Amino acid sequence: MIQQLETDGVPTLLAPTGGPMRAGLTFRVGTADETLARHGITHLLEHLALAPLGIADYHFNGATAPIFTTFHMHGSEQDIATFLTAVCANLADLPTGRLSVEKDILRTEWSSQGGATSDDIALWRYGARDFGLSSYPEWGLDRLTAEELREWAARWFTRENAVLWIAGDRVPEGLRLALPTGARQPVPVASSALPTTPAYFVAGAQAVVLDAVLRRRAAVGVFADVLERELFRALRQETGLSYTTSTGFEPRGDGQVTLRAVADALAEKQDAVLGGFVDVLAKLRVGRIEQRDLDAAVAKRVEALAATEVDAARLPGYAINLLTGERNRSLDEHRAELKAVTLAELHEVAQEVCASALLMVPTGTRADWAGFTAAPTASETVAAGTTHYSRDDDSQLRIGPEGASYLGDGSRLTVSYAECAVMLAWPDGARQLIGPDAIVLHIEPTLFDLHPTAMQAIDAGVPADRQVTMPSRDPETIPQPRAVREIRDYLARPKRPWWEAPLMLLSGLATLTVGGFTLLLTLAMFVDPELDGEMWMWGVVAVGWLLAVILALPIVLLARGRRR
Repeated sequence: MIQQLETDGVPTLLAPTGGPMRAGLTFRVGTADETLARHGITHLLEHLALAPLGIADYHFNGATAPIFTTFHMHGSEQDIATFLTAVCANLADLPTGRLSVEKDILRTEWSSQGGATSDDIALWRYGARDFGLSSYPEWGLDRLTAEELREWAARWFTRENAVLWIAGDRVPEGLRLALPTGARQPVPVASSALPTTPAYFVAGAQAVVLDAVLRRRAAVGVFADVLERELFRALRQETGLSYTTSTGFEPRGDGQVTLRAVADALAEKQDAVLGGFVDVLAKLRVGRIEQRDLDAAVAKRVEALAATEVDAARLPGYAINLLTGERNRSLDEHRAELKAVTLAELHEVAQEVCASALLMVPTGTRADWAGFTAAPTASETVAAGTTHYSRDDDSQLRIGPEGASYLGDGSRLTVSYAECAVMLAWPDGARQLIGPDAIVLHIEPTLFDLHPTAMQAIDAGVPADRQVTMPSRDPETIPQPRAVREIRDYLARPKRPWWEAPLMLLSGLATLTVGGFTLLLTLAMFVDPELDGEMWMWGVVAVGWLLAVILALPIVLLARGRRR
């Protein structure tokens, strides 16, 4: 039911729908094609292409993912023709007059969006490159120029690198896809920051998250459903440890699929949730998979293929497969493959999951007891160069002509200038180098005995196209050595009036004089019986002690004020 046509040289997919017409123009470019120093260029270009369209009566939007960017909308035939024609015109002639405005919008978007539980997994698996970039802020926005955006559009947003999909009965009349010629771009080769798997890392989220990379096939979707059923049964129904247990998978475009599974946890139950999660994985790895779970998962997916709008719903994924060169299957082929999945094949998938697993565990827990290796948080090598010592502790910076290292807290962090993914530079002199393996080396010149030439060596060593200038920091937020902090704290203390010290001195002298005289008089009355019989002497003693207490009050009150 999905027809393949061509519109202005762009492959076009057409499927029937019973509702309003929907359409999308998808390009084979995404964040995985960027570098960390230019991260955000595709997203910014997507915004620029949509910005001139303003407010419309129909719904439209754009999306940038790791391997694709799409512009989509639903509305009337004429609305779709107008929208997609305008998008292509804007891509061919970018409205760069809005460049600074759209940069601000993207910064606001990033700062206001809530982070997902699994946001950091990509950088732990892939590092600070290709598929790992989705974990990072769009630091490249500030330095991007109009010319760089035009070059990016000319390379990636071409008719050969696009697919048009339409849920409707025909291509809208008047639609023009005026895109430049180019070439179909391959999916980037996925990197790895993990020396070995299965691995784990510790994060602050109150959840256990599994990430696995598998060969794409029908059994993966069935396994994801079986895993979700097992997690729900073990962690919610039987033990009440988790509220949410979910799984999902996403094709990576290179014949591989990323599978994710999540189970949330209360702080006091994190160890139990981790143990239950690992037990479920171990059960599936050894082949203890129920036939009824397999049957239920297959029935669920086969039923979904019988939906009225199934062909229209398949269009976006169909387009991505066409762009990445992966095979598109008919509905009958899908059904046949699902029904052919066996327990043995699910057992094979489970073993593949466990072999490639990356587990995110909550703070305070570990997974090495279950056979997972801790993902690296330090470097294996140390840069050769001059050693600079900390002004506070025993840590060191070693800065040389080819790289820099931090040595302290029993670990070492090293970033090679040539391989540096990005260097963030603050006007006050601070530098943050991120290596391709996601190792972060942050240098605060105020905390080390650094000669200016040391920082100059770093700036000269890191390629200029990987340096990103950051906004100025509030001077009060710049870290300082302990001695400077103590001086600041002392100077920040509330100043006392000049007369406090003299008053406390006079009060003390007066208290000692009156108190001493009264003490001598009191002792004399006890020693001399004749004085003890004089009542007026006891009156003098009482007045003396009362006066001593009154004279001591300024000392007590002022001292208490100083402590506050």
